[in-house]
Amino acid sequence: MNDSIPNDHATLAVEHLSIDFGPRRVVDDLSFALHPGKTLCIAGESGSGKSLTSLAIMGLLPRAARVPEGRILFGERDLLGLPEHERRHLRGKQIGMIFQEPMTSLNPLMTVSQQLIETLRRHEPLTRDEARNRARDMLDAVRMPDVQKRLTQYPHELSGGMRQRVMIAMAMLCRPQVLIADEPTTALDVTIQAQILELMRELQQSFHTSLLLITHDMGVVAEMADQVVVMNQGRMEEHAPVRRLFTAPQAAYTRRLLDAVPVLGTAPAPQALPDSPVVLQVRDLRVRFPLRGGWFEPGRNVHAVEDVNFELRQGETLGLVGESGCGKSATGKALMNMLAYQGSVQLEGRELNGLTGASLQAVRRDIQMIFQDPYAALNPRKTILELVGEPLLIHDRLPLTARRERVAELLNQVDLPADAMTRYPHQFSGGQRQRICIARALSLNPKVIIADESVSALDVSVQAQVLELLERLRAEHGLSYLFISHDMAVVERLCHRVAVMFCGRIVEVGRRDQVLHNPQHPYTRRLLDAVPMPDVDRRRDFKSLLQSFDAPDPIKLRGFEPPVQQFRNVGEDHLVAV
Repeated sequence: MNDSIPNDHATLAVEHLSIDFGPRRVVDDLSFALHPGKTLCIAGESGSGKSLTSLAIMGLLPRAARVPEGRILFGERDLLGLPEHERRHLRGKQIGMIFQEPMTSLNPLMTVSQQLIETLRRHEPLTRDEARNRARDMLDAVRMPDVQKRLTQYPHELSGGMRQRVMIAMAMLCRPQVLIADEPTTALDVTIQAQILELMRELQQSFHTSLLLITHDMGVVAEMADQVVVMNQGRMEEHAPVRRLFTAPQAAYTRRLLDAVPVLGTAPAPQALPDSPVVLQVRDLRVRFPLRGGWFEPGRNVHAVEDVNFELRQGETLGLVGESGCGKSATGKALMNMLAYQGSVQLEGRELNGLTGASLQAVRRDIQMIFQDPYAALNPRKTILELVGEPLLIHDRLPLTARRERVAELLNQVDLPADAMTRYPHQFSGGQRQRICIARALSLNPKVIIADESVSALDVSVQAQVLELLERLRAEHGLSYLFISHDMAVVERLCHRVAVMFCGRIVEVGRRDQVLHNPQHPYTRRLLDAVPMPDVDRRRDFKSLLQSFDAPDPIKLRGFEPPVQQFRNVGEDHLVAV
């Protein structure tokens, strides 16, 4: 049951829009209206038609797509009937767009300044100096640090958050009436996401822009939306004001979507673990990458991981959290001997540092890794039988018949049918591919699994299923997980203990509830303050997060030895860096 959609005085109105790809209808009879200065969120999972709707508004649909019916009204004009040269004039000037992946949307061969100036001069009669000044002012408006330096840099020299700020600046340069943001924070850390959302709120208020925000994150919807359209497989399931949607959702799909969202502070207490033996012990772990310099420059290193210490017990899940660049993934790869490191890593008392060849291969039986991107982790030319059965062939030399039986058993454990083994990775969804990666990691009955952002790329309902699967497998097989993530609600749902990393070091570690519900380190508190809540009565004020947080420079002269980190115990092994 949806609200009627009044189009009076709407900046943008979509009426009965349908989009076809060949015989398949991917958007079916979609209608909504966007009003001046308001935010409308289109929410839904992958494949729901959200992004295709935004591309239709911009006139950027792929050639294979066809619009058999519907109108997209911008003022009095139907955008679908406009010739391309008029569409080009509207794009960027009156309708701006922020794309999901800024690295693929920015020209890698042009500096930030060149790209901003080109956008401005295409739409407005400005001199190069006037355009440069406007570009600098807009980068200031999006709180870009050290603007003069950023203007001269190329996209690859910027962090993900900085690239997204450039995209927002570019979209807002001509002060458009409508700004479309397609998953603008999906790939960003929680604090950077909060900063980008706050920037969009500020710019919207300053320029009275109408915002069409496309997302699958219901926390972002609760923070930003005035109106919400929920889409599922191309159809609109529900359209309602944000408060009504969250407090009294009408569609069964909306209720399922909201129920699947992990909400920080609502996870049940973790099951108490017996005093089980230590499986993995890490002492004084260091990962440093040498930097190439000029002839007369002194040698320097990037201190990616610095003196990290922790233990992982049998059947325990330890969460390792922090922002991109803090050293989480480098720690995981060091434990797998995928990169050189200093320090001691012991698996059931056996030292892993320095192992090579057959010795390393023997240890790999007991420590496996699940990677962030399941598609990149699976060879697209191999069947699932070959992929999941490969460890069985390498380590156990199992014949084909025995491999087939074991792979069928593993697929059953991750809730996939046995006949999936004859298919290829591209024939599966993202969640199914991640299940295949989990099955492969389980094939040799490991003792430790390192899960590196293993659910961050998944829709919320699929994410919930994979988390339930990981927890069930831990309980059944006594697995120990090192769960690397930047999603605090997911960490709360799965982990027994939590370690927080900042600039290559652990700054706080303790039981889950100690760290997440009674954080002692300022960086931990900053991370938790940035988590968007799927609750309209708990909207966050992210303004404080726009202030920079002092972080030491990780690049040091070769030979530099940092001071040994000191911790204070605030009770029951809840350790905080001082």
